[in-house]
Amino acid sequence: MRIAAILLAGASLLAASAAIAQMPPQLQIGQMEVKVYAPFSKTKVAVQLTQDTALGRHLRGKVMERIAKRGNEVGFSGGNVMRMDVGYFDLLGGGGGGGSAANMPGYSSPGDNPRPSMLGDISGLRNDRGAPPPRPPTLRLSLTLYAIDTGKVVWVATASCSTPGGMVERAGEAMINSIFDNADKSLVGDAGCPL
Repeated sequence: MRIAAILLAGASLLAASAAIAQMPPQLQIGQMEVKVYAPFSKTKVAVQLTQDTALGRHLRGKVMERIAKRGNEVGFSGGNVMRMDVGYFDLLGGGGGGGSAANMPGYSSPGDNPRPSMLGDISGLRNDRGAPPPRPPTLRLSLTLYAIDTGKVVWVATASCSTPGGMVERAGEAMINSIFDNADKSLVGDAGCPL
């Protein structure tokens, strides 16, 4: 019984390692990937944001412009659906956006005692013990096009750039241009991040 359990555990480890070996490599910051499962048809495309933010709305407008240049009618509803996910992550808290929400009084609840900002700068309280440094501010875009008649994914694109808060819109526009300059073939390449 014990030997059978060991053999079963060994077999599951082998299966797990084979599954991990087949996973695609993770994209690096500054890269983009386009996956084409079917041709990007000339039907109407509705671009929908997964989260409604000012940055997302601005970049959705740029995506809609690029889709229209391809000869597609674009809108907010009807036709094939493109889901757009925009994420800007500033774990350092100083990317030009005014710091993290925890340090802004407008986001605090009444009676909260926010942490003094000087504590983050004291040596020893930050990541001094050999752990990797925090990631730079990063903008990530993900676009997924679904066929309205079948619900199947037709086309997927992802990209990311390291960028301070003051250049986030410019970085997003550069990624969108890189994606749509190469939208008809599957590839991994440079995301076109501004310096």
